[in-house]
Amino acid sequence: MEDIQTRMRDLGEFIREQRSVARLSLRKLSDMAGISNPYLSQIERGLRKPSAEILQQIAKALRISAETLYVRAGILEEREGDDLVGEILRDPSITEAQKQALIQVYVSFQHENEGLQGPEVEGVGEGGSPPPEAAATLEGEEAAATST
Repeated sequence: MEDIQTRMRDLGEFIREQRSVARLSLRKLSDMAGISNPYLSQIERGLRKPSAEILQQIAKALRISAETLYVRAGILEEREGDDLVGEILRDPSITEAQKQALIQVYVSFQHENEGLQGPEVEGVGEGGSPPPEAAATLEGEEAAATST
């Protein structure tokens, strides 16, 4: 099992990398996350073990998943085989057409990045395209949105 110091050092390095990618200074990120500059510096150097609440604030400021930070901090166990498509399909806050559009983009990115053709996703047509009825619904929603 990984010792806590190594885990905190890895977490700090990851946060620093994400801050760098986001082109944020230490001071700016600490302001956005609502924590002190010295405390964030200590977290990045692996000297402090932040609470789940602090990690959530940092994740929100970096616009990344809090779950990612929780896993790196050892608060959560890493999930085996995340089911993003299933999560999209279960989300009640978006329409069926929006769900199919998200799945289409996700599957096409997977294929592009892996260079593999996997099994078709239920409800997604050949080549990652949404079924005709979802495409028609999506076009209707887009037309309605642009006409207002």
